[in-house]
Amino acid sequence: MVAVRRGVYRYRETVPTLVDQASAVLRELPDDAAVSHLTALRLYGLELGPLRPFHVSTSTDAQTKHADVTLHRRDHRLSRRDVRGLPCLGPDRSFVDSATLLGVRDLVRAGDALVRAGLTSVDTLIGYTIDSHLDGVVRARRAAVLVRAGVDSFRETDVRLLMVLAGLPEPECNRQILDGPVFLARGDLVLADHRIVVEYDGWHHERDAKQRAKDIFRRERLEAAGWTVIVVTAADLQHPTSVVARIFEALVRRGYDGAPPWLGAGWHEIARGL
Repeated sequence: MVAVRRGVYRYRETVPTLVDQASAVLRELPDDAAVSHLTALRLYGLELGPLRPFHVSTSTDAQTKHADVTLHRRDHRLSRRDVRGLPCLGPDRSFVDSATLLGVRDLVRAGDALVRAGLTSVDTLIGYTIDSHLDGVVRARRAAVLVRAGVDSFRETDVRLLMVLAGLPEPECNRQILDGPVFLARGDLVLADHRIVVEYDGWHHERDAKQRAKDIFRRERLEAAGWTVIVVTAADLQHPTSVVARIFEALVRRGYDGAPPWLGAGWHEIARGL
């Protein structure tokens, strides 16, 4: 047996899970303690920010001697819920708390994912940030208004933010595309008025021959029906200015007469994190 923490052991051949580790941390803290901040987001299934330190909140004046535990002391009684068998702060509260640790891009990623998982809604999240006066709420409010429903991945969030914060038209997320009554595809980021689809192509597609064949056939169907398909890869995101330029040029070819992209401070904040 190997000690996880004082009084908590595991079999040597096993690997401790997040739940195992967080449970061991809570055993040494007051009964009102709850998993919070980035650790709470991880319990909700969102891997953002570092795994350690473990973040726990309490309304007592408890202390911890562990360097890998950050204990946040709260003035009021905590509203807790059971998440994977552990007491945890709610998703909206965890979103705001995490704004003290994450930038806007990762916060929008978190919001998109929480909405996608059915743990909150865009309106609920925005309303919570408006009503809240917690640390981090100013950044959380900036991020919450950029959260959207229907986003499937962190990278879709990234590409959408590059578009929107550059002043390009806002795409619909994972919209069905029809050719009359015929279903063609579900597009990642769809600019329906201009018949443009922006797709993020993850590395796993490059390694899966069947998925690659499906993607090629799908794009051929879209292009045959008069849609422009713009594919953005992980390598492309190393040059975010070029990604925005490609989308703008495609819009212009489709008759778009809006202003050219404006890459201000908010856009560069997102681009720096890619």
